Amino acid sequence: MKPIYLTLAVGTVVAGLVALGAVAPAIAQKGQAGATPNNWSYEVKNGRRVPRGHRVANPDGSWREEVRDGACVTTRTMSAAGEYRETRACT
Repeated sequence: MKPIYLTLAVGTVVAGLVALGAVAPAIAQKGQAGATPNNWSYEVKNGRRVPRGHRVANPDGSWREEVRDGACVTTRTMSAAGEYRETRACT
């Protein structure tokens, strides 16, 4: 029969390794987190690249956004009345 202190010591080590394994992904992801630099044309969200747009909002609630994707420009506009329009122009 094993002494109880040996069983407790092994159990403590195993519990510590399990806790470290549970926390390790959060620690690794925290090191990668940060703002995307301003001079990049995209943002990283959920590990994927999302094109960054330039949005101009007006005091009346309307806005206009331009997103560049290669040689194409997508323009999204929303009027103050809630009318949404999206156009795409490629050169």
